[in-house]
Amino acid sequence: MEPLPKLTPAKGVQSKSNKGPPSPTLANVLRHFAVDSGSTLFATAVMTVLIFGGCCSNVYALEAIINFEPTNGTLVTFVQFLFIAITGYVAQFDKARPPFFLTPNVVPLRRWLVNILLFFSINVLNNHAFSYNISVPVHIILRSGGSITTMAAGYLCGKTYSRVQIFAVFLLSIGVSLAAWSDSKDKKTSDDSTEPVFNIGLLIIFVAQVLSAIMGLYTEATYRIYGPQWKENLFYSHILSLPLFLPFMPSMRRNLVVLSKSTPLELNIPFASSLRPTQVPSQLAYLMANVLTQYACIRGVNLLAANASALTVTIILSIRKLMSLLLSIWLFGNTLTVNTILSAIVVFGAAGLYSVGPKATPSKEKKKA
Repeated sequence: MEPLPKLTPAKGVQSKSNKGPPSPTLANVLRHFAVDSGSTLFATAVMTVLIFGGCCSNVYALEAIINFEPTNGTLVTFVQFLFIAITGYVAQFDKARPPFFLTPNVVPLRRWLVNILLFFSINVLNNHAFSYNISVPVHIILRSGGSITTMAAGYLCGKTYSRVQIFAVFLLSIGVSLAAWSDSKDKKTSDDSTEPVFNIGLLIIFVAQVLSAIMGLYTEATYRIYGPQWKENLFYSHILSLPLFLPFMPSMRRNLVVLSKSTPLELNIPFASSLRPTQVPSQLAYLMANVLTQYACIRGVNLLAANASALTVTIILSIRKLMSLLLSIWLFGNTLTVNTILSAIVVFGAAGLYSVGPKATPSKEKKKA
């Protein structure tokens, strides 16, 4: 094909240069950077609000219930699981797939079953520990030592860690041990008969921490294979755990009756100021608040777990627990011994040390891949 003759301005036609794709300008680069960083900052802000706002508020409602009746832990866990299972089903609903009307799961159910057993056991054990004379502040400090078991389990699975991380976890172990010893000594001084019961509570929390470390690494491996399917994990880990509560139904029924007889609390109906306030048993109101805040907390934790390693998740949650500890002391007037305060400083200082230290070196498995 012959080239077309060039048209000159004298013939009434303007010449056009045949330009290629526009080169990236500074404005375009800044715009793309703003969009990318904006989405990242938004996701970070959402996780921060859900974890620190939801989880800290959840501790307030939980402590109000536990102070009323320490054996309410299993009932609280069941109501949380039921609510999250219902809301999760709405998110997973697919009318074109009878009889269960669920969207196809990416992760095989047999892999979720291990996660479900671990998740159920951890939650029941952590809340059941309150029945053994464990206070909420000490409970928070002891659970903040989860990095110890997480690192130990990771090391057994072939992971390697930096010197700063190892030193931080060493400090964590000292802080947690000091907290357990200090509170145990305080309990023994006040009432010798409660010491064995308290020691059982410590053992329960330790077992829960070991299981939590195993679950964190197992979940991390699942996300590495199938992608960050945290919504699917959230749904199946709760709905398939509900049958496991059947042996606890008699005791949970008794606890619910006790909560329903608590002092009434007047609640104003939003956007209906003309109506009289509704009276609700105060402990049932705290139970509803606990469920809603736990839902926000778990969504934030699962979102974080899908974007970070198991050890990083544990450290961030430890920092969150520091805030919960301070709120518990401030709102409920809890007093701590000097040794317990020192242990809290060591535990949360170690968490901060890890957050500013270098990341772990890749494991041998990743290098081979």
